[in-house]
Amino acid sequence: MNELELKYGCNPNQKPARVFIEDGELPIRVLCGRPGYINLLDALNGWQLVRELRAATGLPAATSFKHVSPAGAAVGLPLTDVLRRIYFTPDLGHELSPLACAYARARGADRMSSYGDFIALSDVCDEDTALLIRPEVSDGVIAPGFTEAALDIFRQKRRGTYCVLQIDPDYRPAPIERKQVFGVTFEQGRNEIDLTDDDALFANIPTQAKDFPDAARRDLKIALITLKYTQSNSVCYALDGQAIGIGAGQQSRIHCTRLAGGKADLWWLRQHPQVLALPFVPGIRRADRDNTIDLFLGTDADDVLRDGAWQQFFTHRPAPLTPQERNEWLGKLHGVSLGSDAFFPFGDNIERAHRSGVSYVAQAGGSVRDDHVIATCDRYGIAMTFTGIRLFHH
Repeated sequence: MNELELKYGCNPNQKPARVFIEDGELPIRVLCGRPGYINLLDALNGWQLVRELRAATGLPAATSFKHVSPAGAAVGLPLTDVLRRIYFTPDLGHELSPLACAYARARGADRMSSYGDFIALSDVCDEDTALLIRPEVSDGVIAPGFTEAALDIFRQKRRGTYCVLQIDPDYRPAPIERKQVFGVTFEQGRNEIDLTDDDALFANIPTQAKDFPDAARRDLKIALITLKYTQSNSVCYALDGQAIGIGAGQQSRIHCTRLAGGKADLWWLRQHPQVLALPFVPGIRRADRDNTIDLFLGTDADDVLRDGAWQQFFTHRPAPLTPQERNEWLGKLHGVSLGSDAFFPFGDNIERAHRSGVSYVAQAGGSVRDDHVIATCDRYGIAMTFTGIRLFHH
């Protein structure tokens, strides 16, 4: 098959729509459901991301994509008890498989943004991973294969319409890629930059702090590979084998850093004992629970709790976190890695990153104010590497 007809394009009025390859066969097989135009954009970008994470770390990888940018990306490190609680992973009676751990991390980093996602998995999807995906609101999944147990689970999801795509892991596209905008064809070489080489990524460290532990090197690679498939401008905070905050598609670099930093802060605040102990009513829906946690941690939490809306979500009115409690908890976040898809033009990005526990930075370098950025890192003891690599993605 070298062509797949689609229901419509980005919007219902954009017809006809299809995907095709002029020479050869499409690298995907539809095992269940009917993918849409945006589904396939997410699926193919997501697959590239997890394939590269797998190659860079040697671990199974997963990503949760929404509107052609990842909401989360991770590798398959074991989950702590706290992470299992904030990611709402079910008790399967055994330790989760590494691939399931990767998916739980990718989905759990920013559950609000992951709502209605398209999932990409680096390895054959197993039953554990399918069981985690089953209760979530999701459009589909792409992987190099599926066990029969996983396929049976997906065929029952969304009344049999859940989109399941199998991709040929050996497929390699042509070195030149093309797209059209307003009838004009753009052509460029594919971005095949290698983000796995430590010698290249850490050859230019201009800060006083020089040490990048193995965990930080892994997390910086995760951040940079994630950014390679994130709409620019973009910034990614990573910790413990996963992205914890992604700021995508902002016109200003500082807005990327603030957006991603705010998401990283929320990820950490969800682990506060007071949040873990929120008195939810029995049977609350997943989306309502996620939205309620976000409201509870928002700046207007006092107003939300005061107006009585809490009664439909909580068995009793919980006390919101005080500013002091928030700051004390956020002060415990440290060892975070930060990647940027281009240079930081000013030190204000580092100032904001420091507030979210950033200890390690990887960015292109080359700004006329590199000296200011370096000095800001030195003020906080942050180690920064200039990669010399720009990772814009449009």
